[in-house]
Amino acid sequence: MQFIELTGKTLLDVVNEGEIDLKQMHESGVNGDSILRINKFGEIELRSRDEWQLVGGLIGHFEDRLISLTGLDWAE
Repeated sequence: MQFIELTGKTLLDVVNEGEIDLKQMHESGVNGDSILRINKFGEIELRSRDEWQLVGGLIGHFEDRLISLTGLDWAE
């Protein structure tokens, strides 16, 4: 599966207001320094010590914003 990796801070720049539940993200352990990845389906995963944990998802047309703000393209 292909992903784009980003920090929690960059995630806040990518999402539109109301697109994700920020309280849920915070409760899942996401902060500005978190390492995250998003797949083409919009699933957001948080990097923990030894695994990736699913913590939420994006809906809609997030792909262009994600690529533009991170400067990255999809990678395996």
